[in-house]
Amino acid sequence: MQIGNIAELLKAKVLTPGLDLTSEVSHAFTSDLMSDVLTGDYDKTILITGLSNLQAIRTAEMSDIREVIIGRNKEVSREMIELAHDNDIVLIRSSYSLYRISGILYEAGIKPVY
Repeated sequence: MQIGNIAELLKAKVLTPGLDLTSEVSHAFTSDLMSDVLTGDYDKTILITGLSNLQAIRTAEMSDIREVIIGRNKEVSREMIELAHDNDIVLIRSSYSLYRISGILYEAGIKPVY
């Protein structure tokens, strides 16, 4: 599923305009523990987290994750948006809980990492 379609499905706001929203996502990983994120291989995977700080973007970058959803309508700093944009990471903010985001994506055919 394309990341632009995921944003629409979640009624979410894309915070990094100008980045490619046509990339395909097949898997999702939900975590607030960035140390857990660093343990996997994440080809075509979107990270769903409530952690709204620079560490989430740095972790995504190190894990080759190109799309991140911030749930629970958490505030996202300008620095976080700029870091995501500079690293070609599509950053999306959703008002939904992480549980709801995961469920919606699962129902839409996105597979879990584990």
